[in-house]
Amino acid sequence: MDGALEALKREFAGLRTGRASASLLEPVMVEAYGSAMPLSSVGTISVPEPRMITVQVWDRSLVGATEKAIREAGLGLNPASDGQLVRVPIPALNEERRQELTRVAGKYAETARVAVRNVRRDGMDRLKKLEKDGELSQDEHKRLADQIQELTDEHIKLVDEQLAHKESEIMQV
Repeated sequence: MDGALEALKREFAGLRTGRASASLLEPVMVEAYGSAMPLSSVGTISVPEPRMITVQVWDRSLVGATEKAIREAGLGLNPASDGQLVRVPIPALNEERRQELTRVAGKYAETARVAVRNVRRDGMDRLKKLEKDGELSQDEHKRLADQIQELTDEHIKLVDEQLAHKESEIMQV
């Protein structure tokens, strides 16, 4: 269940909210030294302002390739270089795009809820099998089933809280 929450956090980190986040550039691959390398292997990614990401490229010869990789990553970003520093301004989102992002966040949250429920189902099935095999009493089965349900409810609540937080972040102008 904790794994489902971690996966949800990673998916939410990739959703662009109009606010700069270093994780936004994590999937970008730069053509460097004859192979594709993650952007974090080519330079230091930092967020000096709420609407600006900078990449301090370590090798001056890779500045152009870094700019090109960011531009072609399909993130709607337009980088500009200043020596070895690549500045990536984050444009503001329009209302329609914000609504679309909240729907995507809702889908991610529902996927996480389903994953949590699947873990609960697996746990309940295991309890039934143990009881059937005589390794577990009915009282013990009931107590453990209640604990599993409690954990499930807690994790679903955490998913809902994360979704509400992400939606408010996306809708913030």
